[in-house]
Amino acid sequence: MVRFLIPFTAIILFLLEPEFAKFSPLNIGDNTVFLVPRFLILYLIFISIYYNRNRAVLYGLLFGVLYDVFYIDIIGLYSVLYPLVCFLAGWSVKFIHQHLVITTILAVLLVAFMEVALYQFFFFIDFTSMPFSTFFNSRLLPTIVANLLFLLMLGWAFKYLINARVLQRARDMT
Repeated sequence: MVRFLIPFTAIILFLLEPEFAKFSPLNIGDNTVFLVPRFLILYLIFISIYYNRNRAVLYGLLFGVLYDVFYIDIIGLYSVLYPLVCFLAGWSVKFIHQHLVITTILAVLLVAFMEVALYQFFFFIDFTSMPFSTFFNSRLLPTIVANLLFLLMLGWAFKYLINARVLQRARDMT
C-alpha cells in the first residue's frame, strides 16, 4: 500500500495547487502580492533527494505535461522545467547533506530558480511586461515565503512518507 502513497500524494498536490491559487492576489496595504503555490514541485524535489532522482524526473515529466495541458496554453514549458528542477535536486545530493533543513533551503532556492526562469521566458515572448523589480517584490518574495511556510508545515511529512517507501522497498528486496 505504501507503494501507491507517493504517486497518490503527488496527484493530490497537483489538484490542490489551483485551489490554493484562488487566495491570490492579496492586497497588503498599498501593495498587491501574488502567492503561487508550488506544492507539487516541492514534493518532487523531496522525492529526488530522499528517494530516487530518476523516478522524480519521470514524475516531473508526467506532471509537467499535465500542468501544461490543464493550466497553461504553452505546451512544453513545465514539461521541461519540472524534470530539470528534479534533476538538479538529485544532482545536488552529491554535494550537500540530506538534512531536512538543508533540503528545505535547497527546495526553496530551486523554486525561486523556476519562478525566475518562468518570468524570463514570459518576458522574452512578451507575455508580460512587468519589470523585474516588480516581479521580485510582488510575486517572487511572497511565493518564496508562502512555499517556505508550506514546507515548514509538511516537509517532515514528505520525508516520513518517502522514507516509509524506501524501507518498504528494502524489505521487498530481501
